[in-house]
Amino acid sequence: MKYCYSLLLTVLVISCGSPEQKDASVTHEHTIPPPPDGMAFIPGGSFVMGSDTGDEAPTHRVWVDAFYLDKHEVTNQDYKEFIDSTGHPAPPFFKERDLNQPDQPVVGVSYYDAVSYAHWAGKRLPTEAEWEYAARGGLPGKKHPWGDDDPFTRCNYAPIHRGGKEADGHACSAPVGSYAPNGFVLYDMAGNVWEWCQDFYDSLYYRVSPDSNPSGPDSGYVRVLRGGSWLSIKPKHLTCSSRLELRPFVKDRYYGFRCAKTP
Repeated sequence: MKYCYSLLLTVLVISCGSPEQKDASVTHEHTIPPPPDGMAFIPGGSFVMGSDTGDEAPTHRVWVDAFYLDKHEVTNQDYKEFIDSTGHPAPPFFKERDLNQPDQPVVGVSYYDAVSYAHWAGKRLPTEAEWEYAARGGLPGKKHPWGDDDPFTRCNYAPIHRGGKEADGHACSAPVGSYAPNGFVLYDMAGNVWEWCQDFYDSLYYRVSPDSNPSGPDSGYVRVLRGGSWLSIKPKHLTCSSRLELRPFVKDRYYGFRCAKTP
């Protein structure tokens, strides 16, 4: 009898396994790695992309998988490390005092420059859908990353009706993080500098966009930028849905970028 009992107990242990091992396996499968330094985790989800006007129409529901996104725009300090490491040419405004402070966003970078930096950093540019989803910060249907309130004092732009481009205290770009973040702890998703996205631009793309992880047209020439800049006059340019088309080689003092990364 003792032998049978011992044999039965052995079989049960082998077949059932250790409860601790099972829990560890489940936890491992559902654990998201912590965000890389300087990045925020953006959980996967669906949202209504676009608006009912111009190239932002029609509104359409889109699913975006989870990803990481830089909390701040890439700064001059960040970009200098890239230059020092690779010998990549410096941007044309790298010596201009109003634009070259270490904590200001790097400007004067083309789409190709932004892609080169992202590759060096082990990252990539965000898709247009990822960028808009992240900019909304979990606030569905709102105009701006903070809601529907007037953008004055909430981001760096040129509010002409309130005294010109310096009315917000910044003659040009502001140091990153000068304004409150959105719900995903992302800074300057409106204003400061227009940000390159990876997508080709097509004014009619939203009519045929897939409903899961859209990445833009398969081919094209001009690229998409998002977010508005320190010289944006119209509040419309600061909305989450606003789109700008630009030739990929253009370098100007209004254009910068931030990077994304797939978990």
